[in-house]
Order: sequence, then structure tokens, then C-alpha cells
Amino acid sequence: MNFKLLLTTTLLAGSLAGTAQVNRNVAYAFTGDGNSDFLWMNIRQIDLKTGNVIQTIFERSKTNFVMTDISTKKSVDQQVAATANIFSDKSYPTATFVAAAALDKKTNKLFFAPMRMNELRWMDLSAKTPQFYTMPSTVLNFGDLNDEANHLTRMTIGADGNGYAMTNDGNHLIRFTTGKNPVITDLGNVVDAENVNKISIHNKCTSWGGDMVADAFGKLYVISANKNVFVIDLATRISTFKGQISGTPAAYTANAAAVDTDGNLVITSANYFEGYYKVKMNDLSATKIEGSDAKFNASDLAGGNLLLEKEAAEANKFTIVTPAITANVSIADSKIFPNPVNTSSFNILLEGQKEGRYTMVMSDLQGRTLQTKSFTINKSAQTEKVNIMNRPVKGVYMVKVLNAQNQIVITEKIVLE
Repeated sequence: MNFKLLLTTTLLAGSLAGTAQVNRNVAYAFTGDGNSDFLWMNIRQIDLKTGNVIQTIFERSKTNFVMTDISTKKSVDQQVAATANIFSDKSYPTATFVAAAALDKKTNKLFFAPMRMNELRWMDLSAKTPQFYTMPSTVLNFGDLNDEANHLTRMTIGADGNGYAMTNDGNHLIRFTTGKNPVITDLGNVVDAENVNKISIHNKCTSWGGDMVADAFGKLYVISANKNVFVIDLATRISTFKGQISGTPAAYTANAAAVDTDGNLVITSANYFEGYYKVKMNDLSATKIEGSDAKFNASDLAGGNLLLEKEAAEANKFTIVTPAITANVSIADSKIFPNPVNTSSFNILLEGQKEGRYTMVMSDLQGRTLQTKSFTINKSAQTEKVNIMNRPVKGVYMVKVLNAQNQIVITEKIVLE
């Protein structure tokens, strides 16, 4: 693979500032200098609604900076780095080009990992003069640093507040904390779901490079450079293929991704100067953001939003009140069928319930909500079909139905096969 193609499969990220007045449609992107430049070492602020550059935060060879190694407490600055090769020397913050980055809006830090270094770095976005920190780690030593398979090319901040990153080949899923002295853990390899449909997250042609975002329910979404989307369950590290993004030019690679305030995915390319696209997650259809910036290609985006935030907020409204068992509370009688579930849906028999508004909540056995569905009962006997979103791994799950007073009227365990 030639050098240019190697770079197009990497990601870089941007971030939005973690302050009380933060504009949640602002992200940061690592970019080159402009058309035909593929040296992604600059950091620019991006408006996710318009896809346009707001301002340049860090520009190679021009912006003053200080970078401190937290293990040795030694610092370098622009003058020291000027004597070295800024493209390859470790004394320069974005040397060897950034391949993975994520914003932690809680601490207002932009974390990133240069491709050919076993180091985690971050930029303090609150500092007036760009302040970088670097932390070498043996955990990030995956072997030959020039082997593209070993490059960290996907990174995001999860719903749990931890950072997550993954190598191109999917053999290392990394978790890191975001405090003053991050703790880095190699969780191991990502595993393809049984119904992989011949599209593996480990496949070099279909699944390397790109970017990664997280949802509000604790899952990771990998968008490969080839526009394939995978959902990773952090509890099992199992990756499920969701589909491929449609609606972009054939040569357009999806190297950078962030989530806007409407819950859409915003993507742009590292090697195709065609601007930004908005992707609807329900069908992965992309629409071009007209007038978006086409001068600066970006190898990664990172903002402070999660997918499914509105859905999670809706689910969290339910403070479940468990009443005394009455004729209306169908705990013993089976109301869900088929069970076990071996398809992508199940049915709930709502016989005997009063007319009104109800909500189905599906959760795992630890109580984490996986999805919700609201519906109205308008007759004495009704069957409601539930399509399972982002079908979780095989196992036992809980399904509850709540009435308008948030009281449980049905609760059952279901088995997904």
C-alpha cells in the first residue's frame, strides 16, 4: 500500500470545548494545509452544521506550543522542535501525523495518538498557548510501528467517560482514563459476530481506517474508511456489521466522523476534496452539506455528542414504580412471544390493559437500557411488535412495559438466540 493510501485509512479527530457555554455543534479536525496536502498535522475548529472551518487552533511550523512528557516532566517548545524534523521527530506534537483522536469535553482535552509512536497525547484546549502532554506506554507497543495494521486509527470517548481506541486490524481495543495520569488498558481483540456476512471488522480492504463514535447506551460505532459501519458491544467486544453508508461519491472515503446535535453522523474524507456529508443512522443514507468546506481534507473529527442521546434521555425519564401485584401486573403469565427470540423482533400481548400510552423498555440483566418504544393501546386486546435495534449478543434480557404512571404492567425475561 502506497504512502498516500496508507494515510487515507487513518483518522484524526477534533473536539469541542468542554465549558458551560459550549456550542455542541462545534468539533475539532486534524487537517492538512489545503488542497492536495495530505500531511494531517493541523487542528482546526469545525461547525458541524455547515461543515465550515471556524478557526485554526494549531498550524504546523507556525503556532507556538509547549509539550510536556508527564513521565519525565521535561518540556519542549517551538524553538526546540524547530531544530528537528517536525514530520518524524517525537519532539513535535503532531509528528508522524495523527491517526486517532477524541475529545473529552469533561476535562476539555483533545486526546490523540500519532501513527508511528507508542504514545498517548493530549492538548489542553483551555490553555491560551497550545499546551500538549505526552505519555509513552508499553501497552501501546503493538510491534512494528511502520506496520499499518498496528496503527491506532479509531478513537472516541465512550458514554462511561473513558477513552477508547482501536488498531487498524482490530486486534487491540484500548481503553484509557482521561485524568491527569491516564491509565491505559489493552482490552484485547474485537470479535466478529456470528452473522458477519463475510464482512469482518478485521478485513483490510473493507474495514480498516475511518473513525469511531460512541452512543449513549455504551456501545461503539466504527465507521471504516470504506464506509462500512460496525457496532461494538463493550461488554463482549463483539462487532456486528450494521451496513454501508450510501449517497457519497464512489471514491469518497469516510475518514472522519462526529455526531451533531440532531443525532446525525457527520463525515468527511481525508483524500477526496468533496466537503462534508450528514448521515442518518436509521438507514445510513448520506446527504451532502451544501456549501461545506472542500479545501481542507480531514482525517478525523471529534465532537462532544453521543449517538442516541435523545433516546437515552427518554429512557432515563422512567423512574419505575413497582406496585403491589394486582390483576393488571402480568408478571407470572407469559406475554412475550416468540421466546426464545431467534429473529430480529418479538411481540408483546397487551391483553387486559387499559387504553392509554405505554412504554416498552428492554435492558440487560445489569439494568442498562438497550432500547425503548412508546405506543398507545386503544382496544382491549392488542399485540405490539418490537423490532430489535442493533441486535445484542445472544443471552438473557429483560423487557418491561410501563403505563403512563411509570408503573410496571408487564415484566419478563427473554432469551435472544
